[in-house]
Amino acid sequence: MRLIFKAPWTGGRARMAVCLVRVSLGATVRSGGMPGGYGELMACRISELVLDSRDPERLAAFWCEVLGYVVLDRGDGSVEIGPEEGSGGLQPTIVFNPTDTPKSGKLPLHIDVNPTDRDQAAELDRLLKIGARPADVGQTGEESWHVLADPEGNEFCLLRRQLSGKP
Repeated sequence: MRLIFKAPWTGGRARMAVCLVRVSLGATVRSGGMPGGYGELMACRISELVLDSRDPERLAAFWCEVLGYVVLDRGDGSVEIGPEEGSGGLQPTIVFNPTDTPKSGKLPLHIDVNPTDRDQAAELDRLLKIGARPADVGQTGEESWHVLADPEGNEFCLLRRQLSGKP
């Protein structure tokens, strides 16, 4: 699986209402999806996502299975997962922080995933077998994607297009 982070575009700039995303400052990467085409340089990139979780170990195990990630670090009840090569690469890591507060309502940010080694239907079957469940956020049934929820109810989408497994 590859991660794709979606944000609404406004005036050629991405704006995300996300507070708990740490960025790796100083890294310069080409922006491939900004309106106006390629060539703009960004001074930072997303290096990790931080999600509150009632059971960080359980959620980390689920997302490791979804993304082919491994556990990179554990400490103070938190679990960090990421690609085998570790943090600092092109793919962000995900940190699950413990919380006693249950999720309420829809998250302002969600993760979209694409299949890498099978078609969408086969990937949907795999995700459902490892603990994802269908989620209804008002879709019509005509969408080309599937809305799912992880074991704690966090919505994510399985998109149709198959991507290379390489970042």
